[in-house]
Amino acid sequence: MVLTADQTEIRLAGQMKALVEVSKNLTLPLELPELLDNLLHTISAVISPAEASAVMLWDQSSGLFRPVAAAGFDFQILKQMGLRAGESITGKVFDSGRACLLNRPGELQRAMADMRPANRVVFARALNSAREPVSAAGAPVSAGEQRYGVLILLSMAGPAIFQEDDLPIVQTIADLIGLAIDRARLEAKADAIQEARETERLRAELMASLSHELRMPLTAIKGYTSALLMDDIDWEEQKKTEFLSRALEECDNMEVMIRDILDSSIIDVSQLNLEMEPIRLQVLARDVVAEIGRRVKTHRIIVDFPADFPLVDADPHWIKQVFRNILDNAIKYSPDGGLIVLRGEVRAADVVIRIADQGIGISPEDLIPLFEKFFRVRSALHYHVSGTGLGLPNARAIIEAHGGRIWVESKVDQGTTVFFSIPKAAPLPVED
Repeated sequence: MVLTADQTEIRLAGQMKALVEVSKNLTLPLELPELLDNLLHTISAVISPAEASAVMLWDQSSGLFRPVAAAGFDFQILKQMGLRAGESITGKVFDSGRACLLNRPGELQRAMADMRPANRVVFARALNSAREPVSAAGAPVSAGEQRYGVLILLSMAGPAIFQEDDLPIVQTIADLIGLAIDRARLEAKADAIQEARETERLRAELMASLSHELRMPLTAIKGYTSALLMDDIDWEEQKKTEFLSRALEECDNMEVMIRDILDSSIIDVSQLNLEMEPIRLQVLARDVVAEIGRRVKTHRIIVDFPADFPLVDADPHWIKQVFRNILDNAIKYSPDGGLIVLRGEVRAADVVIRIADQGIGISPEDLIPLFEKFFRVRSALHYHVSGTGLGLPNARAIIEAHGGRIWVESKVDQGTTVFFSIPKAAPLPVED
């Protein structure tokens, strides 16, 4: 079809408008998928033959071209498409490495003839139209020597179809898309490098902190045992018992810290393997309270569960760790002793455990990062509380792995309450 001078002028004006609009989109602070989606809808609005379009990128891991953005298609359906190398228009344009025009009778159908049946069904459903494309323009999406994929534009019924002089603008837009993809990947790489550096910095800080925390009980244990071994001092039995008791307390502190570090390592490498079984939380709670009570004499811990408290499906080993972590915190942050209440409540679909202390409480600004690894609550009383900052993060990971959630309510000088929920156990099948 030969265009008149007026038609050519109108077409060139449309192409310039498309280029300007595409350039504007590239300056927007958008994530890549949203940016590409905007670009394609802009193209459809300003290039008259383009009634449907898609950006198909090569996925090295699957060995397929996958759609990452589209206009004129149902994108949720189109995402099911995966084109092999050389398949259909996309594969041929990518292999040739240059822009391609398909507008002669039968030319488009021949280019799509090798499309696999499953992809053909997806393509038709995604277009949601009885009409078939009558012309297409495609261009490789690349940046420098790196080829990423293909930009495909389709016209459906005419009268406007793609012409030879559309190819330069289509290729220019494809090149701009390639630069956008390249920029996004470079930014992602830079972010990954920055994240790795930050991780290394945090690791160094953690090692310094853990070394300090572990050295303190070791120093105390060494001090007490060294004093007891002094030949020139005849310690009274009461003093010996006191020194040994304090050394034992420091051993308990070290055991808790090492346990938290090991649990965190298991969680970090996704090795938190749960062995679920129907359990009674009140039994586990009383076991842990009895265990803690043998080494802690300054606090009174009450366990309160209703008589009809239901079974839950859980891993008893890991749920005991949750109880230990929360109770250890409650004890450490209520240095003057007092009452700790562990109570169970039943709701429609789950159960809730609440553990309330009468300690120093937590300020509102410290509640937000409370479940972040290595975070330590700042004490208004300025006394040192030993620990790793891993107890509550570990507890959260364990509870969330059980399908529950964990949260905290607290006020400074009025104590803290830690809550966690666990879904009820499925009802046992009724035997005939």
